Amino acid sequence: MGTKQNGPIGRPRGFDADEALERAVLAFWEHGYEGASTAILTDAMGISTTSMYAAFGNKKELFRKALERYTAGPGGYLAQALEEPTALGVATAILAGTIRSTTRPAHPQGCMGVQGALAASDAGREVRELLIAWRNDSHSSVRERFQRALDEGDLPAESDPALLARYVTTLSFGIAVQAASGVCRDELQAMADAALRNWPPA
Repeated sequence: MGTKQNGPIGRPRGFDADEALERAVLAFWEHGYEGASTAILTDAMGISTTSMYAAFGNKKELFRKALERYTAGPGGYLAQALEEPTALGVATAILAGTIRSTTRPAHPQGCMGVQGALAASDAGREVRELLIAWRNDSHSSVRERFQRALDEGDLPAESDPALLARYVTTLSFGIAVQAASGVCRDELQAMADAALRNWPPA
């Protein structure tokens, strides 16, 4: 007869899973999905490979959880921007939030969702698909908000909410790429301001 085990078998102990996930976010943000090797991840997280797999599943699952955390944390500006009272306010807040989050001191530059997309091998296919869905979700949220603006008369009747949403999200992802390349915050803000000067008047 076997003895009864107390608690879950194989559960890693001796580390803070929440803190470890936060460190995984930073590792994926800095190195991308493929660039963040298991050794880089476990070193950043301060845990063993066994503990990483026991707590978070495989690397793809860890990335999925890290992306969710990033979206709720540094990427949380999008949800806040969608609450702005006007479409122009939404667009302005999205670009300002992108600039803020991609140029934060003492953090990786750029966007985790963009850096993570630098996965080129077949092994990275699922992650690429995850990130495509992540970007499409962003576009859909902005499109729905701009559709509401059109319905409320905040955008001219001839406006195309889907096109405006694509414009703003493309600018946002472009800002992230430029930030990762070392372009400074002031220059990015000047570009965002210029891009929104021709916004359709209400």
